[in-house]
Amino acid sequence: QVHLVESGGGLVQTGGSLRLSCAASGFTFRTYSMGWFRQAPGKEREFVAGIPWSAITTSYTESVKGRFTISRDNAKNTVYLQMNSLKPEDTAVYYCAAKRSLGLPSPSDYDYWGQGTQVTVSS
Repeated sequence: QVHLVESGGGLVQTGGSLRLSCAASGFTFRTYSMGWFRQAPGKEREFVAGIPWSAITTSYTESVKGRFTISRDNAKNTVYLQMNSLKPEDTAVYYCAAKRSLGLPSPSDYDYWGQGTQVTVSS
């Protein structure tokens, strides 16, 4: 059974940093592309960042470029999202997702989802 468990969320001041982790189990992690998404209150879920199984490339939504970094450790079955220079508009529930794919999948194509972790950035 597939499990994706996010951790590392919390309350941080504007300009602060957080590192989210997503521990995966129940599938062959190294053959899956991984993504981070977020959903703010009253808004639709949006793609934040993605990384293929090889980690040879990454993809980010424009609003987080230069501030967020996605990475993965295939030996630990874990994907990370380092978030720096956080802004109040980054406040959301952050979800990790998985898709068996050689390359980066379309944001709408992910198969498995975690339960999410809350990130709150105070002004």
